[in-house]
Amino acid sequence: GKSTTTGHLIYKCGGIDKRTIEKFEKEAAELGKGSFKYAWVLDKLKAERERGITIDIALWKFETPKYHVTVIDAPGHRDFIKNMITGTSQADCGILIIAAGTGEFEAGISKDGQTREHALLAFTLGVRQLIVAINKMDSTKWSEARYNEIVKEVSAFIKKIGFNPKAVPFVPISGWH
Repeated sequence: GKSTTTGHLIYKCGGIDKRTIEKFEKEAAELGKGSFKYAWVLDKLKAERERGITIDIALWKFETPKYHVTVIDAPGHRDFIKNMITGTSQADCGILIIAAGTGEFEAGISKDGQTREHALLAFTLGVRQLIVAINKMDSTKWSEARYNEIVKEVSAFIKKIGFNPKAVPFVPISGWH
């Protein structure tokens, strides 16, 4: 979900053209991974594409009239936490992408979950600006109850580690749509 969201954002911001996305879609479909077309904007390694997970950090730069932006897509998988630390240590602002799907959110926020570990590492590494993107809301039919449940639980957790939840925007998203 993280790489799909990031790749889709880069595409929507004009950082990559339609023809390239169509090429990724075709290549992904050939591997039985048609839904990975946006993730492949950033996931370049053969192993990443075959396994459907981010292994190494990926950088993408673009400019707005006001800012120079470098997007750092970091791995979410526990086996590649060192790479996630490398990416996060360079960040001015972090976007914590949380899956809203039943079971997915619960696994991430559990005692040993990756959501908890990533938020704690981000704060420890000096990230003070945080945005929480609650992803896959389309899979919950944009359930306001589910969104509110996640906001409540994540707010309580990030407050414990040092973030001010009132200063953290929570945004319901679908990385795919």
